[in-house]
Order: sequence, then C-alpha cells, then structure tokens
Amino acid sequence: MESYQKLIDNNHKWVEQKLNLDPDFFKDLAVEHKPEFLWIGCSDARVPADQITNTKPGQIFVHRNIANLVVHTDMNLLSVVHYGIQVLKVKHIIVCGHYDCGGVAAAMSNKSFGFIDNWLSNIKDVYRLHKDELNAIEDVRSRQRRLVEISVVEQVNNLSKTSVIQDAWRENNLPILHGWVYDVGDGLINDLNIMRSDTKDVENIYIFK
Repeated sequence: MESYQKLIDNNHKWVEQKLNLDPDFFKDLAVEHKPEFLWIGCSDARVPADQITNTKPGQIFVHRNIANLVVHTDMNLLSVVHYGIQVLKVKHIIVCGHYDCGGVAAAMSNKSFGFIDNWLSNIKDVYRLHKDELNAIEDVRSRQRRLVEISVVEQVNNLSKTSVIQDAWRENNLPILHGWVYDVGDGLINDLNIMRSDTKDVENIYIFK
C-alpha cells in the first residue's frame, strides 16, 4: 500500500509545483480541450506520449493498446478516432510503436501466453505478409525491430481503410496519418516517413464511395 499511497502523494506535489509556476494552470486547462494530435500508441508504461514529445497536457488526445494496433473490429479505438476527428477536429493522427515491444516479441514466438494470443494474432498476420523480408534477418533482435517498423506501417494502412478516416478525407482532406517508432534505448523518435491524407495509396477494394 505504501507504493500505492505514494501515487496520491505525488499527485499533490505535482499540483503544488504547477500552481507555483502558474496559478491559473488548471483553470486554463479546464476551459477547453482542442488537441491538434491524436496518438495511437502502445500501453507500455515507458512510452508516455506527452513526455517523449515534450508537450503539455491537453495537446495530444491519446489511445493506447498492446502493440499499438489498429483493428477494424475494435470499437474502442474507432470511437476514439471518430471523436477525435468529428468533435476535437484533430489534424494529425500518429501511430507510434516502440522498439523492444513485448507484444511484438511475443507474437514472433510460438509460445502461448493465454488470452492475449487472440490479440497478438494481428501481429502474426503482419509477420506472415512480410515473412520473406523478416526471415532473411538472422539476428532475432534486429528482426524484432524491423517487425515493429513494418507493423506501424500496416497499422497506418489499416487506419486509412476505415470509413471514419475516408469520410473525413472526403470532407476536408484531414487528418494526416503518420507512422513513428520510439526507441526506448535512446529516447529518440524514428519518423518512418509514411504519410496518408487521401486514398491514393489504398487498394481499391478498401475504398468507400
């Protein structure tokens, strides 16, 4: 219970620090919520969106799940995306994975981890689609890092296939989709230079008209 109580104590210290720097910090924060960015990231506690981008609370709307996946049947994620676009009017959606991702490492093995195997099968599907490239990488850690990158690209592509995104593109050519990978080892973000703002890179069967 000591470590649990420490969280509450730290919250009080944090509030005090913020108010000392800016007495109106929380008043201003409560006025409106208009983030420019929506972040789809991994649940890993080492990858906090605001801290690694050095942004303030309220500047990034965040959705997190294991291995930062975009699954078409995930109503939670799709609701976040819809709300971010239609209500918050976000201009950019960033799918951010990270190297040394436990979910990706688990998906690369044949070991059963229980219920989560059903979720990790989405990463196994990515591996299957790119198995020739991945199997050619002999070093296991290098193969994992490459799968992290490939998976981020596939999640951006999955996002571009959704009706929510395509409806928004037809309306005002926003949001712009991006793919990043964060390196826990050095703190740096690797921009994969994948950007989507229309359906020109979407296979025809996925385009809604």
